[in-house]
Amino acid sequence: MAASWGAVLFMLLLACAGSTVFYREQQTWFEGVFLSSMCPINISASTFYGIMFDAGSTGTRIHVYTFVQKTAGQLPFLEGEIFESVKPGLSAFVDQPKQGAETVQGLLDVAKDSIPRSHWERTPVVLKATAGLRLLPEQKAQALLFEVEEIFKKSPFLVPDDSVSIMDGSYEGILAWVTVNFLTGQLHGHGQETVGTLDLGGASTQITFLPQFEKTLEETPRGYLTSFEMFNSTFKLYTHSYLGFGLKAARLATLGALETGTDGHTFRSACLPRWLEAEWIFGGVKYQYGGNQEDYEKGGVLKVEDFERKAREVCDNLESFSSGSPFLCMDLSYITALLKDGFGFADDTLLQLTKKVNNIETGWALGATFHLLQSLGISS
Repeated sequence: MAASWGAVLFMLLLACAGSTVFYREQQTWFEGVFLSSMCPINISASTFYGIMFDAGSTGTRIHVYTFVQKTAGQLPFLEGEIFESVKPGLSAFVDQPKQGAETVQGLLDVAKDSIPRSHWERTPVVLKATAGLRLLPEQKAQALLFEVEEIFKKSPFLVPDDSVSIMDGSYEGILAWVTVNFLTGQLHGHGQETVGTLDLGGASTQITFLPQFEKTLEETPRGYLTSFEMFNSTFKLYTHSYLGFGLKAARLATLGALETGTDGHTFRSACLPRWLEAEWIFGGVKYQYGGNQEDYEKGGVLKVEDFERKAREVCDNLESFSSGSPFLCMDLSYITALLKDGFGFADDTLLQLTKKVNNIETGWALGATFHLLQSLGISS
């Protein structure tokens, strides 16, 4: 698989450690444009807004987007984004759904402060939950979503049908692909040269790209190809989501915490400092964890050049490495394995880390907002 991707550009969206995009030495549509964190001074009918909540496994984020439709029938101009987040994510409130919804209410106040009152009633607000809620029992997940929807209904914003939902993992990958390719200018021309995306979240990971070779299409498993229409174009994308292969879920798997009850148990690994004794809460569950003194010298190191190099540095010096997360050795080893053994990338594949493109958060939220506005007829 790696050989057929040689000319494809990829973005790695790391929810916890940053993100990656290949650099292009070309002028993009937004170059030189001032993306204000404030709303435009001259408000007109061509200015509109979208509110998208990203309810992830590690936190809940709000994206308030400001768009200007300069010419009917053309792509809207993204003037800016206001972004805020809270931790922990909704899944941490699995048994306190009303308390979880209150975290959304706090972020909703950010939208009220950011959008002119005259635009409130025609500004759609949507929350899409990802792998954190996918992993919960359905009844508990729906209880959380119900309380959030009640918060939305009491707000002054436009609440579409299905305004609160759990998003399919593959759809998450598609929308992240739309976000990245919009921000890098690839959707503004008529060509098919696009950027592929790798999205590494807390509980799942997604890969999405536009295949360039017929062989890739022939060897693609059934269900991994989807036709996606947006901006008057149709894209046949390869996309797949791997639930349980996000960075935080990988920690649990590495610690052996997926097969064992948590009561009174301490999970240990040679990928953690030998002296470490700590606790960690993920998905509403508290885990006790620590280093493994008996097997300390066998810390695993895998091979993808830059990640491998840093993994060796950290994993071979756990006693003295004081900066960063105690999970750093474990996380770097997992990322190395995911990129090389999981996705089949070569050791020399070039990745550049970034969380934003020109001050706009990467990830699926912007793509989802475009799709929402288009379905409501707010943007042509």
